[in-house]
Amino acid sequence: MALSRLPVLAITVGEPAGIGPEISIRAAWQLRHEVRPVLIGDAAYLAMLAAEIDPEIQLMGISLAAVRYQGLPACPANRMTVIDSPLNAHVVAGQLDKRNGRSVLQTLDVAIESIQQRWCDAMVTAPLQKSTINDAGVPFSGHTEYLAEKTQTPQVVMMLACEANTHLPQALRVALATTHLPLKDVAAAIQFDDLLRTISIIHADLQNKFAIAQPRILVTGLNPHAGENGYLGREEIDVIIPVIQHAQTLGMQVTGPYPADTLFQQKYLEQADCVLAMYHDQGLPVLKHASFGLGVNITLGLPLIRTSVDHGTALDLAAQGLGHADISSMLVAIRVAAGMAHHQ
Repeated sequence: MALSRLPVLAITVGEPAGIGPEISIRAAWQLRHEVRPVLIGDAAYLAMLAAEIDPEIQLMGISLAAVRYQGLPACPANRMTVIDSPLNAHVVAGQLDKRNGRSVLQTLDVAIESIQQRWCDAMVTAPLQKSTINDAGVPFSGHTEYLAEKTQTPQVVMMLACEANTHLPQALRVALATTHLPLKDVAAAIQFDDLLRTISIIHADLQNKFAIAQPRILVTGLNPHAGENGYLGREEIDVIIPVIQHAQTLGMQVTGPYPADTLFQQKYLEQADCVLAMYHDQGLPVLKHASFGLGVNITLGLPLIRTSVDHGTALDLAAQGLGHADISSMLVAIRVAAGMAHHQ
């Protein structure tokens, strides 16, 4: 059922020494009449940044304990709420400090709780620095894996998407069967059960979170020319085609496998709601080339909505001072999360 009010979005501001806090403040303020943004980070630090970015930006800090006791308080239209998640050390823009690693991780915990307790409808994450968290003594491989573990989700799917723009006639969504694997390990990771679950997750989330009644999913082959009938590899014959056929018997509109070098053409993409690529660098270079800063990362399969920017912490830009970071991807991430919250 669609929301009858502005969607409430938990926005984690990411690595404090990077551009995350700045782009979170600027994008949330720009879209404050479309969504109700709830920033999650160090309230005092964010207030200082906000004053430097634009004196008109007003933040209203509240402790997590207070939110747990009374819920989110009403917030005037000319202010934005911040759930305070204090840092452990002073921030120097562009310089990582492992003392803040656990504080960054805490913002994710607060965002998850905010959705589970229904204070917020969805979460948007600014980029964080994995090394800082690991240096703080917490094993951490990324947002996606952490959210899956915290929500006890056995399998999630990474999908990147971009809106239609002057270079792309319609929105493009690309999901991945495998993510951050060495290329030599990809073929062994393409297994029947895992691939079928991936397609099922994509199908279900396109229905439930994007309101697409009959999602159309195009699947790439793994090998050049989609294996060319086995002459260039048997993964298509042994795994990918049987999975596609089984998904079709379950009522899903899944077709392929298509050669990846020719699939990303208008005549094919206009018939697709999502392309499923077999590995990271098979599908994402095309999307990132087409997105021109309008890309957004979406985690499918979670019991919550999570979107993120498609770039990193940009410590070099942060070190140059405020005003150098591009907020385009954060704007899209917020709008996509809001749309998904409405659909769900």
